[in-house]
Amino acid sequence: MVNFLIRLFIPDSQKINDPVVRGRYGILAGGMGILLNLCLFCSKFFAGFFTGSIAITADAFNNLSDAGSSVVTLAGFKMASMPADREHPFGHGRLEYLSGLAISAAILLVGLELGKSSVEKIIHPEAVRMGILPMVILICSILVKLWMAYFNRSLGKRISSSAMMATAADSLTDAAATSAVLVGMAVGHLSGRLIDGYIGLLVAAFILYSGFTTARDSLSPLLGQAPDKEFVASIQQAAMAHPEILGIHDLIVHDYGPGRRIISFHAEVPSNRDILETHDVIDHLEMELRERFQCDVTVHMDPIVIDNAVINALRSQVTKVVKGIDPHLTIHDFRMVDGPTHANLIFDVMAPYQFRMSDSELIETVQQKIKALDPRYFAVVQIDKE
Repeated sequence: MVNFLIRLFIPDSQKINDPVVRGRYGILAGGMGILLNLCLFCSKFFAGFFTGSIAITADAFNNLSDAGSSVVTLAGFKMASMPADREHPFGHGRLEYLSGLAISAAILLVGLELGKSSVEKIIHPEAVRMGILPMVILICSILVKLWMAYFNRSLGKRISSSAMMATAADSLTDAAATSAVLVGMAVGHLSGRLIDGYIGLLVAAFILYSGFTTARDSLSPLLGQAPDKEFVASIQQAAMAHPEILGIHDLIVHDYGPGRRIISFHAEVPSNRDILETHDVIDHLEMELRERFQCDVTVHMDPIVIDNAVINALRSQVTKVVKGIDPHLTIHDFRMVDGPTHANLIFDVMAPYQFRMSDSELIETVQQKIKALDPRYFAVVQIDKE
């Protein structure tokens, strides 16, 4: 069913990094969400009115907020597909993340309001009327929400959309909340206990949790989250496939929205090679990464001395010293400037975030250990983060 809808409404559906194609995915997800959630709201509102259940009515308004969220999703994807302009040279892709954040805010607001109504129902309980039609409506609603969760998750995974994954999580939470309402009605009817308000409060808790998690997932790319390990590994693998490149470091990925990433890194190359030939290798690597990952790429050349036995032996010694401090530490950009009274050993140390030492403590420790190798050596150290 999902693949049929994609083929029907989205031409060139495989071009997931194309903003226009992503916009069509958003329109499909938003349109389907608006249609189904409005139908669920109308049916549940009727069921809540018929039974006098605050839990069912709360669930109905939750679906109405979901319809509004689908409108936000649709608008967000539409605006995110707008091309770059003078004021926004990197495009408008982050609007997709903002739409996910707006959905989260709406979910949280609904959860708070429903929690308030449920507490009032706990204080002033009323009997709930049972009926076959309301039960059927709730069962159908659960099935519809489970399908919507599957539908949005499938689209979200296909195009790596946090907004769609947020909508999928919300749909799954809705299905669980409606299940709680259904079970609560049955238990209340069989036991005679007035637990409708408590079930409504449970539904509100489900909604608030969903809003919190979707807000967290939408905020993370806006704040500048680390790239996926698989993505970093793919870049490293593509770069190291060129025998002229000895290693890469200082990789930075700027995310301006899905399909709008900017990559930069340093590539270590032999210093004894012809600079024009090396530059040609770097140019080809940039074009290869640009075509493969649909992003802008800048690669900086770092020439490394590889034909000097003294420097090679000293690099190995320094590497051993640094790893003696912590096995997770690595070095790069090693070079030596020798003088009549001392020799500067210049290199960068790559340290994990939240390393047990501060940067200044690590630099001082490295300098002391390098000085212990030979009093003539002075370490000029720059700390980089993984």
